[in-house]
Amino acid sequence: HRPPSHPTMDDTTTITTLKSRIQEFCTERDWDQYHNAKELAIGIITEAGELLDIFRFKSYEQVDELFLDDGRRGEIGEELADIFYFILRLAERYGIDISDELERKMKKNEEKYPVGRVRGDNRKYTEY
Repeated sequence: HRPPSHPTMDDTTTITTLKSRIQEFCTERDWDQYHNAKELAIGIITEAGELLDIFRFKSYEQVDELFLDDGRRGEIGEELADIFYFILRLAERYGIDISDELERKMKKNEEKYPVGRVRGDNRKYTEY
């Protein structure tokens, strides 16, 4: 795994900026008519399946090696971007503050998975 050695766009780009970029892109193409919640959710799962396909039938070692190959790493990045696009588009279209939702979800997860109980244990909270 290669951490960036210099500042990246992630360091300076806001979610609002990304949502605006996507909204502008879609407005220019008159795509609002196609981007209802159902279609966007289908887009998320379709692109997630394409990401999963990259890793299918690969050992953990082979998966790690994919990230060392610039071409394959690029494919993985493109699929992540496709998934993120649909997530952001869904949030943008329906006025969901994704940062707020993530923070609320993390607080729930902290309650479900207290560090003292689950550290080093990957079981679901219903299993302990």
